[in-house]
Amino acid sequence: MPATCAIRWMPICGESSMNNDLRGKTLFISGASRGIGLAIALRAARDGANVAIAAKTDQPHPRLPGTIHTAAAQVEAAGGKALALGCDIRDEQQVEAAVAATVARFGGIDICVNNASAISLTPLLDTPLKRFDLMHGVNARGSFLVTQKCMPHLLKAENPHLLTISPPLAMQERWFAPHVAYTMAKFGMSMLVLGVAGEYRGRVGVNALWPRTAIDTAAMAALATFMPIGALRSSRIMADAAHLILTSEARRTTGNFYIDDELLAAHGVTDLSGYGPPGVADIDITPDIFVPSLRELRTAPATGSR
Repeated sequence: MPATCAIRWMPICGESSMNNDLRGKTLFISGASRGIGLAIALRAARDGANVAIAAKTDQPHPRLPGTIHTAAAQVEAAGGKALALGCDIRDEQQVEAAVAATVARFGGIDICVNNASAISLTPLLDTPLKRFDLMHGVNARGSFLVTQKCMPHLLKAENPHLLTISPPLAMQERWFAPHVAYTMAKFGMSMLVLGVAGEYRGRVGVNALWPRTAIDTAAMAALATFMPIGALRSSRIMADAAHLILTSEARRTTGNFYIDDELLAAHGVTDLSGYGPPGVADIDITPDIFVPSLRELRTAPATGSR
């Protein structure tokens, strides 16, 4: 069992693989107009999948790249079919409408990806209640709402998956103390995974995925004032790891909190240099929060067990 996760973890082995690709599958992805959500959408599109892009940005943002329309164009160019859906996942009617539009267009939903998230790495006294409410409204409540509205359709799918971009539930002070409001909101997404995986075990594959290192997204640029940002990995590493989960047998691959590099290593992918900047060693990539860094893992004394 990985040191980063106290929850059941099972490598996705060849015998549990259901499909090699996502051709013809329909994905509903929150926050897919940019970043990790868009990367997962594009990886699925390369297989010929249908992708519903549910995000707030339907007009160009002054500071952030991409809209639901530019993302849809990229999905189509990559070989998939796209549906651009302006959707604030805090609004129940908007989520209901987005899910209904997806089903009307593509005939159902095979995969739901809870990717949308709000972040503020601020300490207690520097976190306005408005920001606290935003993070909890988008992260925990929004993921719950999207899951609730997609679930009836997932239950009708042949190989249904629910994937949430959230960290392992490692209850350690160091993950909470610097930014307790954000950690509470993000762990709310992970608690959703834990509960829904148990409730629907044997019917829907419910898993979480989190990166070992910081990922090169617009959100990271905004965090430069809160933490030192150095070399970053491409969002492709998360997309490739997600693809392994989403093409596995859902009824056997569930209740796991995966870390991207560990999952890829379980499939024989140990050279990750292609995901980072040329000439930068893996150990020098900026670590993400909520999991031990590569440097920690490589310098920790051997304990004889994991």
